[in-house]
Amino acid sequence: MTKNKTDRDLYLLHSGLDLLNKFYMLVRTSRLYEPNNLLFVHQLRDFLQTLDEILRREKIARFLLRATTLLFNGVKLKFSHTNYYLFRFIYDEFTPRQIASLAFYPGVKEKEIVDFILAFKPESDSKTTASASPAAEEAEAKSNLLSREFPHIKVEKRVAESLSEKKKSTARVYFLGLTHLKEYLTQKKDLDTKNLLTTRRMIQTLFDHIVENESFIYGLTSIKNHDEYTLNHSINVCVLALALGRRLGLERKELVELGISAFFHDVGKLDIPLEILNKPGKLDENERRVIETHPYKGVQKLLQFPHLKGLPLQALHVAMEHHCREDDRGYPRYRGKKTISLFSKIVKIVDYYDAITTPRPYRKKAFSPAEAINLMMEKAGEEFDPTLLKVFAAMMTACPVGTLVLLSTGEIGLVYETKTEPAQYLRPRVKLITDSQGQKIDGPIVDLAAKDATGQHYLRSIVKVLDPDKYGIKVSDYFMAEAQ
Repeated sequence: MTKNKTDRDLYLLHSGLDLLNKFYMLVRTSRLYEPNNLLFVHQLRDFLQTLDEILRREKIARFLLRATTLLFNGVKLKFSHTNYYLFRFIYDEFTPRQIASLAFYPGVKEKEIVDFILAFKPESDSKTTASASPAAEEAEAKSNLLSREFPHIKVEKRVAESLSEKKKSTARVYFLGLTHLKEYLTQKKDLDTKNLLTTRRMIQTLFDHIVENESFIYGLTSIKNHDEYTLNHSINVCVLALALGRRLGLERKELVELGISAFFHDVGKLDIPLEILNKPGKLDENERRVIETHPYKGVQKLLQFPHLKGLPLQALHVAMEHHCREDDRGYPRYRGKKTISLFSKIVKIVDYYDAITTPRPYRKKAFSPAEAINLMMEKAGEEFDPTLLKVFAAMMTACPVGTLVLLSTGEIGLVYETKTEPAQYLRPRVKLITDSQGQKIDGPIVDLAAKDATGQHYLRSIVKVLDPDKYGIKVSDYFMAEAQ
């Protein structure tokens, strides 16, 4: 019985991907040609032949999208760098239409498939709708399918994702990024070019989650795995660089290139001996020289990609320049500071921030988020570009997400969500983790902007920032609990 189940799973895995690929080709063709075009007819019959074979065996062919997972008849479809575009296609087509699942049943014929495909195509694809707003086009895309009935095709509407589900989805993407980077680190120090498309897609998805759930993904950057520092650090730098780039008004294409550049900024450390990287004491002069070779080694590794078209040129600049300082005292000192790229300056800031907020063998005491911002502001113009640093500090606010604070009520809380208005920087939303007597609790998330019944006095205010280590509190545990 177990063997039969395994055989069926394998069949559904392969046939599901095959059907999805043919559905993708059919939809793409429909957006270029009319239904009577020979190429469209060929794609239609190819899709229908595969569908009929599946329906004879399974009696249903159903795709179900759950966050970042796609199921076919209950079996999870596995995507690799070669077919990730199929998942992205379904995600991009289903999400704006609020589709949860698409099912085909026995008896479906060519005309019904054609009608469905035409309804699947937004009107704006076939008509000139210059006056239509993006919101109107999205509403039209939804109504075309959800308001139609097809005898042998069923489309189910997606239930609005709850906040907890969004957090789980965000956490899943974050850890997929860790796994993806680990694939590079375990390839005997040779970068696999074939994974670059997956990297690009992952960066795009990470950015989407930053847009939807910015504060929570900041909280995930508090995860500091000492055994896999390079993994966590690279993902955290990528997330923070995307967020800062967004605040600077970079376009989506530029943000993706910035994300890729940040993702690979420390790849040169793959060739640095671990005994030097993790040395608990101060490095001697020779060890320091070895460490300072990693920007060159990073560029060399990135140049190993046979097809550099897929790799942003800026990734080479960032790998080389992310330790360059504004006062030209960083490394490598191979050219003047005025030529340092914008991406390198961005990564320099977020790289430094994540590094000093992380305990390391040579520095057991990490800075709190607020302490890190204050220290960095003192180095504006020397270590960092002052304008970019000012934007970063405003983004993180005076009490960044993950800051432990003592409140005027005697309660202790964890900053969970910051405000964008400067007047509200010290009025974030805070999760209460102790009561007024100092007893640990799993308290609610409260808004420090809330006032009493008179509207004259705040119910809670921040008294001071606390050191989590002194209270035995691991900040990342709270964000992980939310994700789980």
